Amino acid sequence: MSIDMEAVKELRHRSGAGVLDCKKALQECDGDIEKAVDYLREKGLAKAAKKAGRTASEGLVFSYIHTNGKIGTLVELNCETDFVARTDEFQELGKEIAMHIAAAAPLYVSVDDVPAEDLEREKEIYKAQALEEGKPEHIVEKIAEGRLAKFYEETCLLEQKYIRDPEKKIKDLIIEKIAVLGENIVVRRFSRFSIGE
Repeated sequence: MSIDMEAVKELRHRSGAGVLDCKKALQECDGDIEKAVDYLREKGLAKAAKKAGRTASEGLVFSYIHTNGKIGTLVELNCETDFVARTDEFQELGKEIAMHIAAAAPLYVSVDDVPAEDLEREKEIYKAQALEEGKPEHIVEKIAEGRLAKFYEETCLLEQKYIRDPEKKIKDLIIEKIAVLGENIVVRRFSRFSIGE
């Protein structure tokens, strides 16, 4: 099947993937751009998963100051090489994450960073709420687990919905860049400053 170059261009624009990857995806998906986008995302996820264990000790610190000057953030974003740290894609990702942190006010980078005592306290609160609502005791634990998932979405940066595109989580944004740049990318830490808090 011959692939239309306009379709390749559009897919490349939408996915950020290389020309050869776009051509292959379109061939695999019989020229269907929507399916090809999904195909590339799946392949990107697989590649990103392989790269997740690799050491990311290079990178940059990004900052964002909201226009009123009352909220600011610093975020350390790491990658594997200085070369990738200097790419437009990496720098754009760092700026987007710094801006997202200012707007969404996460407390932790990932689920693994939530202290055990905070987790236990939240769980106990959710159990008590469920009992107060008259839920049967045998499902209270399940309800608490479900509410913990919501807690993670609200407080953990990587689990938060990206403010510019709520269909994606911040971790999805990072995985997409890993697929494009070919290196592991890690949010190491962040700080958020707000006047009066």
